[in-house]
Amino acid sequence: MADHLDLHTVGDLLHHYPRRYAERGELTRLSDLPLDEHVTVVAQVADARVHTFNGGRGRRLEVTITDGSGRLQLVFFGKGVHKPRSELQPGTRAMFAGKVSVFNRKRQLAHPEFKTLGAESGAEAVEAFAHQLLPLYPACKQMESWQIQQAIDTVLGPAGHEEAALAGLIDPLPDSLREGRGLATLPEALRKIHRPATKTDIAMARDRLKWDEAFVLQVALARRRRADAQLPAAPRKPVPDGLLTAFDARLPFTLTEGQRRVSEEIFADLATDHPMHRLLQGEVGSGKTMVALRAMLGVVDAGGQAAMLAPTEVLAQQHHRSITEMMGELAEGGMLGGAEQGTKVVLLTGSMGAAARRQALLDLVTGEAGIVIGTHALIEDKVQFHDLGLVVVDEQHRFGVEQRDALRSKGKQPPHLLVMTATPIPRTVAMTVFGDLETSVLDQLPSGRSPIASHVVPAKDKPHFLTRAWERVREEVAAGHQGYVVCPRIGDDAGDEGDASKGAASPSPEDEAEKRPPLAVVEVAEQLTKGPLSDLRVEVLHGRMQPEAKDDVMRRFAAGEVDVLVATTVIEVGVNVPNATAMVIMDADRFGVSQLHQLRGRVGRGSAAGLCLLVTDMPEASPARARLGAVAATLDGFELSRIDLEQRREGDVLGQAQSGVRSSLRVLAVIDDEEVIAAAREEAAAIVADDPELAGYPELRTALDALLDKEREEYLDKG
Repeated sequence: MADHLDLHTVGDLLHHYPRRYAERGELTRLSDLPLDEHVTVVAQVADARVHTFNGGRGRRLEVTITDGSGRLQLVFFGKGVHKPRSELQPGTRAMFAGKVSVFNRKRQLAHPEFKTLGAESGAEAVEAFAHQLLPLYPACKQMESWQIQQAIDTVLGPAGHEEAALAGLIDPLPDSLREGRGLATLPEALRKIHRPATKTDIAMARDRLKWDEAFVLQVALARRRRADAQLPAAPRKPVPDGLLTAFDARLPFTLTEGQRRVSEEIFADLATDHPMHRLLQGEVGSGKTMVALRAMLGVVDAGGQAAMLAPTEVLAQQHHRSITEMMGELAEGGMLGGAEQGTKVVLLTGSMGAAARRQALLDLVTGEAGIVIGTHALIEDKVQFHDLGLVVVDEQHRFGVEQRDALRSKGKQPPHLLVMTATPIPRTVAMTVFGDLETSVLDQLPSGRSPIASHVVPAKDKPHFLTRAWERVREEVAAGHQGYVVCPRIGDDAGDEGDASKGAASPSPEDEAEKRPPLAVVEVAEQLTKGPLSDLRVEVLHGRMQPEAKDDVMRRFAAGEVDVLVATTVIEVGVNVPNATAMVIMDADRFGVSQLHQLRGRVGRGSAAGLCLLVTDMPEASPARARLGAVAATLDGFELSRIDLEQRREGDVLGQAQSGVRSSLRVLAVIDDEEVIAAAREEAAAIVADDPELAGYPELRTALDALLDKEREEYLDKG
């Protein structure tokens, strides 16, 4: 039990809550039994006999019961025969609960639960049995739900005496908070979640237990925010008429209202003497990089250095290319032809040659380079800065808290931190996962960005739609534009990049589509060059190519020398080719909602409208098709992230973003419990402000230590 369900102590067991509750069903007359429903009947055993089969090896007990209105057969097999055989003698009166099925055109209950009734059992006992809520626990093959229930029953002791067993529990909620919010006590909540008499009991217990989870987590985050606010940092105020002013003067466009507002929030944070911790959320293409670059230039003006951390080499190279282009001669500080107030912008990735890497490291330690862009190669011990003032982390959900901290430890004093994400995060998730960060949102697209039309292409139901899709790509290329074709797999062997080809056993159309291995870049590119796109310049891009080859393909695509790029999701984040207007996503049902939204953001980046075609073999009524329909129907990333969260368990969304969070949430649903999370955050902030060490809250401290131990364990596991 310990290994499979992570239950090691009595406390773990008590906090292993039922997933749902089965109702035994209304008391029903045998003559009125509905098929496929859970029923409870009170009847007398008329007949019971054991049959053997398989040459005497198999045994089946058949029991016939009657209640005067009709007769019903019960069947028990295998080892389950012994107890009913001894207890259900003819003439015995009992209650039976189970699901009604049909066998040989007769109704029956297979393996029903039963409870024999003595002569004194009255109507109340019968009613109580019929309406009892049976807890069903998250279980595993080694430990069935009913075995877990038995273990919990042993801990709780006899009904009505649970308070004694639950007396010593540590209750993290301060009494004043619990009473003020009208919440149940912890013993009462645990009793009601494991042994509810009514559905109201369950609701009441869950309300209380959600508060425990939300509150302890928000206290942890409030303390982290407070600790960060205590750290000293060098204020970084841009000098007038410096690098930032020169850069703004070069811009061929004006910043959007949103970009100006968020920039002001950031510069206000940078001017303080404790480190900024800000999450910058922005739709794909809302101009986050521009906001981050202006912050970095402001820090360079103030005499510091700025580092930008990207999750992949392709993205780091892309950022380096676009930032040096935007800065022009301002990125050539100290070089011939460079501007006098310019600085050096260096790239640092794992695959760089030794000489280039040595030069980059030297430029960082001397302070020659004001801006460095790199992958997690930046975190290595060898990398030293002259004076690191700002860390910008792109796509935070790819980095754990610990990588953030490792890079921040490179500064003489803790540097300011700006975290960027293009995955819109609903407010509740932001409060839970990034609760130690202040949040800024860029929600308008810069002028010049074009709308993207999205359509689902049901390739199996309507093959001519797919033919038309390739015609549309050719039309875009004929008009002087370019396109992407995205596949879930690379294709030189089965087990690569996101292989989702694990199907189920029954051959429904959906399973058939699932069973086929996901389409692969290498094969699709070959089919397209031989078939529908035969006269176009088609190239491939995927994660297994050599860095030089990847960079070469990306450069030629950006330069317009490639018409169609067939790629894996390496293009998902940050690739910026304004001339690319069409995207065809093959096997689109194999991607998540947020991922499709990210991919789609690669087109429509220039003045021409974008087109995104979601190709799928899934049948019309399937959930996968509904998901694709939702993506096609809206360009609002926040709306899609809600849909995404509702469809997936939020564990996936919280994922690795914050060690410990996922494992600590049992009843709290991040999307549905927005009010609880917001209220818990307020209460937590007030308590931490009033008593930072929690000296007056010993039980809360214990609960907090347990949560943080879990985080530390996961942190060490990952390290």
